[in-house]
Amino acid sequence: MPNEIIFVSSVPELGGSTPITNFPEMKLLFTCIAALLTLSAGNTLAQADLSRLADHPRLLLPKGAEKKLLKQINRDAVWKEIHTATLGEADRIITLPVNERIKTGMRLLAVSRENLRRIFILSYAYRMTGQEKYLVRAEQEMLKAASFSDWNPSHFLDVGEMTMALGVGYDWLYPALSEASRRTIREAIVEKGFKPSYDTAYNWFVDAEHNWNQVCNGGLAFGAIAVAESEPEWAQKIIDRAIDKVRLPMRHYAPDGAYPEGPGYWGYGTLFNVLLIGGLESTFGTDYGLSQMPGFMQTGTYEMQMVSPLIKHFNYMDNSYEPESSSAPFWFYSKTQDPSVLCQQVSILQRDTAKKYLKDRVLPAMLIWGAGAPMEKAVAPQETFWAGRGNTPVCVMRSGWGDPNARFVGVKLGSPSINHGHMDVGSFVFEADGVRWAIDLGSEDYNTTETRGVDLWNMAQQSQRWDVFRYNNRSHNTLTFNDKLQRVNGSAQIIESDSATARRFVKTDLTPVYAGQVDKVERTISLVDNDYLLIEDEITAGKNYTRMRWTLMTRATPKILSDNTVMLEQDGKRCLLKIESETPIVWRFEKTPTVNTFDSPNPDVTMVVFDTDLKRGETQYVRAQLTPMSSLSRALEGKTGRIQTAAKRPVTTNKSDLSKKH
Repeated sequence: MPNEIIFVSSVPELGGSTPITNFPEMKLLFTCIAALLTLSAGNTLAQADLSRLADHPRLLLPKGAEKKLLKQINRDAVWKEIHTATLGEADRIITLPVNERIKTGMRLLAVSRENLRRIFILSYAYRMTGQEKYLVRAEQEMLKAASFSDWNPSHFLDVGEMTMALGVGYDWLYPALSEASRRTIREAIVEKGFKPSYDTAYNWFVDAEHNWNQVCNGGLAFGAIAVAESEPEWAQKIIDRAIDKVRLPMRHYAPDGAYPEGPGYWGYGTLFNVLLIGGLESTFGTDYGLSQMPGFMQTGTYEMQMVSPLIKHFNYMDNSYEPESSSAPFWFYSKTQDPSVLCQQVSILQRDTAKKYLKDRVLPAMLIWGAGAPMEKAVAPQETFWAGRGNTPVCVMRSGWGDPNARFVGVKLGSPSINHGHMDVGSFVFEADGVRWAIDLGSEDYNTTETRGVDLWNMAQQSQRWDVFRYNNRSHNTLTFNDKLQRVNGSAQIIESDSATARRFVKTDLTPVYAGQVDKVERTISLVDNDYLLIEDEITAGKNYTRMRWTLMTRATPKILSDNTVMLEQDGKRCLLKIESETPIVWRFEKTPTVNTFDSPNPDVTMVVFDTDLKRGETQYVRAQLTPMSSLSRALEGKTGRIQTAAKRPVTTNKSDLSKKH
């Protein structure tokens, strides 16, 4: 790795892209500044010590560790069942045709992922049983992938996952592979993995600050560790670059572990991040300080908190509603010995059949990291309020753990411009009585939109991305002013919160995402008495006419009871939506539009909307209350859950609570 840092100037007088190293005085100045910044951050570039290479196999499960792992597995019925199912899946894979190079749209990703899953499982089965049939088939899969014309570097995730697949197989099966097979696989890793990663046409991921960096660098590093003896120069470059560059997305776990791209992408980016860390540790005995980056060791808590009492994701942005089993939480358990980080994963595994968890393409890692975990002791945490700050602040509140009828509130802040972002700033979801009353539609199908010409990954304000219905603010539980979009360059942070009182809340200033539309807008979302949801909006309109749209996305059937009250009904349950506004409201119940050919239908979803004309130049308050069926009778009797119509302002909150760490 070069030690010299090259700064590039964009000053026109210097020719736009002139390296500052051409100017000696400037070079000295910036070199000194860079050195000070690097030292102060504790991020001096690490160099992997290849002289410390462990023998093959060395990735995750070191040579000779099979017996100890099997002993741990046999101590727990759950782990024994997963292990047995994994071996059974290896037997099933043997009956399938060898995986072919078939692209889906612009991606080879499905093939890369299936190769990773097959090779990982087959290699595990061979190491744990010694049965030749698993070796033979894993070798066939690797040689076939090595023969592909390329691994689709134009979508480099495909390369990252394929390189990891062949890296795992090469390392874990190394003692049993023929020299000819080793050479073929090794050459493919170099030619189709390493070399394209230094091609500027493809390697933008190196400096990305999101999951692409974690996946691609993690996958390439696995390949480099695998072939390090034979390709030391390539290995040194690839591993050192991975250790250095993966810090870019990792710094966004600070301060408390919230993952900027949401829980589904947490399961992608963080998984490959801990695989990288695990591979470094098992090979070199160190992770070069990666796991100690601020917020990283807390992120296992974030993932757990993003799963609701119904075992569903708080699926903001491009994230799925259904959480899947993941190996990553077991890595965090292995490091912290905190069984609470596993409580949701245990629930998911209990919910899923083997058919589902066998889709985990790195399933053996779950066994390696988790086999020592006492699954029956994966107790729920004590905290029922959690707030994560950082690039995409989120907050969740719940009435308890382990009860599918519990109340659950998720609040999403941040900015639409984040990777995989939506115009969902200020939105929320709400569960009660076993029903998710306020929903998020989650992601749109990438292949559908891309093949129909949508410029999906352009995050600019006028991008076609925001024409996708599921991505703009009209389809989220937030506000819209004069039918305009949220501002992509705006960001909303947590400005106040309280976790200790009967009225637990989070408050945010949404003004930056509505710049030029209203003068000020603040939203406070509260779970009151562990019972009902209260949404309070304080809006200061400008001098021009402003019409505000308030939206609730739901799968419930709405029915107007009065000018300010709607009853929601779903699955035999009911929830009351009551509005207090200083200006008249007009209800509208709309089905989601199907104007665009690239929009997925949402046949069971209703948009419960009200419009109101804001007072010009004045501040006004709008309050919405969602009271579930189990509290409905008391709310109607006025004993609890009543909106205080005499009040003109939200309840005063404790400013000092800003300093609390949740």
